[in-house]
Amino acid sequence: MTEFKSDFLRILKERGFIHQISDETGLDDLFAKETVTAYIGFDPTAPSLHVGSLTQIVMLHWLQKTGHRAISLMGGGTGMVGDPSFKEEARKLMTIDMIEENISSLKRVFSNYLDYDNGQNKALMINNAEWLRPLNYLEFLRDVGRHFSVNRMLSFDSVKTRLDREQSLSFLEFNYMILQAYDFVELNKRYDVRLQMGGSDQWGNIVNGIDLGHRMGTPQLYALTSPLLTTSSGAKMGKSVSGAVWLNADLMPVYDFWQYWRNTEDADVVRFLKLFTTLPMAEIEKLAALGGSEINEAKKLLATEVTAMLHGRQAAEEAAETARKTFEEGALADNLPSISVTKAELEAGIGLLSLVVRAGLAASNGEARRHVQGGAVRINDVAVSDERKAIGTAEVSADGVIKLSLGKKKHILVRPE
Repeated sequence: MTEFKSDFLRILKERGFIHQISDETGLDDLFAKETVTAYIGFDPTAPSLHVGSLTQIVMLHWLQKTGHRAISLMGGGTGMVGDPSFKEEARKLMTIDMIEENISSLKRVFSNYLDYDNGQNKALMINNAEWLRPLNYLEFLRDVGRHFSVNRMLSFDSVKTRLDREQSLSFLEFNYMILQAYDFVELNKRYDVRLQMGGSDQWGNIVNGIDLGHRMGTPQLYALTSPLLTTSSGAKMGKSVSGAVWLNADLMPVYDFWQYWRNTEDADVVRFLKLFTTLPMAEIEKLAALGGSEINEAKKLLATEVTAMLHGRQAAEEAAETARKTFEEGALADNLPSISVTKAELEAGIGLLSLVVRAGLAASNGEARRHVQGGAVRINDVAVSDERKAIGTAEVSADGVIKLSLGKKKHILVRPE
């Protein structure tokens, strides 16, 4: 096992961020002797990233915290093409306006992890549309495209997987890896970037950039990838019962985000504390020794620390307090997630199944029915077994709301308007 000299690589190694490095010794020497500029690219395919991207964002956080310069590259140009890596089918094409709106929305998350305003090593948020949209196609083919071997590009796992499934790979998508490689070279010229980081599925694309840089006369470039995370049970990070676990609060309430981490599997708690919080390793090692019901205290700490980094300490502590009141005191906490219904709807009666779906506790009436039949659905803490039940004004509590629950951990307040 490599013992790193540089703070950045040592932290990444001990916290479990490293999957592959193109040249460990060369990169470690570079980090040990100078301020290194590194980047990770994010394509703005939605108004928010989900927790599957959190590993990369926290890597940029540690990069800046250890004195280096972090660049979060927004794919305003590459987003018009779409990364085909390991995708079963092409992404839906987005307009420039959609891309710009998404980038604006994504910025809110990054500013919680990176300081873009202060210090000599302040972070940069850059849009690759700056150099990709104005490209002259014939010049680009001649100056950049000639360095790429189609035979080699077809050999990458990210492409082979798609072709082996006999899914069409458009020429548009095939260009993506050339554009990403060109980003690396362009960032080196403009900002002296020496390292590109990303998930392990990006290894081929990043190495392409290193090779292109070598052919186009850049200094030695480097690649570092992190493992693609799954939970101990094999589930992909970023999914919950009600769908994607978004990082933007307008797509996923802070309480729900906190609760997602509170529900972490026992076997994942220590690993997630290392990856997604900045708690000192000595403190994490103490938490690792906890067993039995004590592990629940470590889960609460995990949930609060991850939420604090993203949404701020006050919001995280409010979410933790809401959970404590709900679960330990059985009280009705005002800042539980809520939905609104009209008084007219309540007077007419809302079907239980449709209310469960509307509250986001099930994806369909069929799934809601199974929850009811399994005894998991409660109204005002009382189990409901009649799937045909209509919820009306009689269920509105003295607090002026209806508490709708799925199991012991998911609660929604239904507010009449």
